[in-house]
Amino acid sequence: MVMMASNVTIPVILATAIGASPEDTAFLVQVALLVAGISTLLQTLGIGPVGARLPIVQGTSFGFLVVSIPLAQQYGLGAVFGGALFAGVVQVFFGAVFSKIRRFFPPLVAGIVVLVIGIGLIPTGIQLFAGGAGSEDLGSVRNFAVATFVLVAILVLYRFGRGFIGAAAVLIGIIAGYVLASGLGMVDWGRVNSAAWFSAPQPLQFGLEFPAAALIAMGAMAIATSIETVGDISALTKAGDQRQPTTREMRGGLMGDGVGTALAALFSALPNTSFSQNVGLVAFTGVMSRFVVTIGAGFLVLSGFVPKLAMIIAVIPASVIGGAAVVMFGMIISAGISLLTTRPLTQNDLIIIAVSVVVGQGFAWRPEIAANLPENVAALMTSGIVPAAAIAIVLYSMKPKGERLLDVDAPLAGHFAEDEEPAAATDVDGPAPRTTTQEDDR
Repeated sequence: MVMMASNVTIPVILATAIGASPEDTAFLVQVALLVAGISTLLQTLGIGPVGARLPIVQGTSFGFLVVSIPLAQQYGLGAVFGGALFAGVVQVFFGAVFSKIRRFFPPLVAGIVVLVIGIGLIPTGIQLFAGGAGSEDLGSVRNFAVATFVLVAILVLYRFGRGFIGAAAVLIGIIAGYVLASGLGMVDWGRVNSAAWFSAPQPLQFGLEFPAAALIAMGAMAIATSIETVGDISALTKAGDQRQPTTREMRGGLMGDGVGTALAALFSALPNTSFSQNVGLVAFTGVMSRFVVTIGAGFLVLSGFVPKLAMIIAVIPASVIGGAAVVMFGMIISAGISLLTTRPLTQNDLIIIAVSVVVGQGFAWRPEIAANLPENVAALMTSGIVPAAAIAIVLYSMKPKGERLLDVDAPLAGHFAEDEEPAAATDVDGPAPRTTTQEDDR
């Protein structure tokens, strides 16, 4: 549900920023859902070397949104999607050579990226909890009551639920909140009634253009989101299987990002990347099943052809999503901390974490300080992820060689042989073994 909401809201934000027509807005939403589903299937099932074969949820990226808006305003949507096609190529290349540069992405660097992602989502989560951006009753008692109801329902179900009930606490909590919100008159069913039943999106709706500014901006963001994907995949396997990903999983996941982004460009959708929110869901439920995510991906694809079905999801009140987001976004932060503490931290590690997180989040929280920088540079700096990742990589490469060797030899460092499977392999037909342990602990 949270992934559906993001796939709907991001194209709407872009369309609103450039004054797109309602028809174009609806098209952007539809293709976002379709491509997100196809890209997720590519990650869960895989085709050759492409795809991590892990329960990775793909979706429209907030990271690319910050550069897409100025590009669309200046050059048009064709430039956005031309740049996105180039970004996909960059991501595929990044994934193909990742085994050669993996030493620059130890748990410390990946943990910093995941931590910054989680911290960066806090304002979004709290805003959703209060009713969402642009809400006329932002912060109203009704919004807080619904969000709190969802939050409490999730916590109670997770604490006392057994089997499916405990594992599906987030989904059940959202559904319960949806029913409550509908009863309070917070759901616009008129939009659902007016939506069409079937519509097949056509590729290249807005064409492709390749101005240099679009290639540079999108290419740079492709590297940044690839680093984010490194963090997401690392946090996912850490949360679900208590291990680091294999080289094959990481390479396939990164290449899956690139193919999904290129496909998105051809369908006139914004670039795709792994969803950090799903890391929180896996960490919270302990369910790491490709089968579950594959079903969800099929639902996304179906939604891309059935606007009415997509609209049912789109009209979920923001406060309902916010109640679940508070839990899941917080779990992303916890996953980042877990990655950072793979082994005891040295003084050098603490300095790397401190500088990377403060500078990265500082630019993200105070974007006005980058106002005098070139537009593309400002967009990259204020993303939070780019400066944090860049600083972490540079400072890590300056660590004494002995400390870097400890990172390679540390438990859960994830340096498996190229064709070796991890001991706790993900099961396509069911949840990770960790779920049973959680239930026994209850």
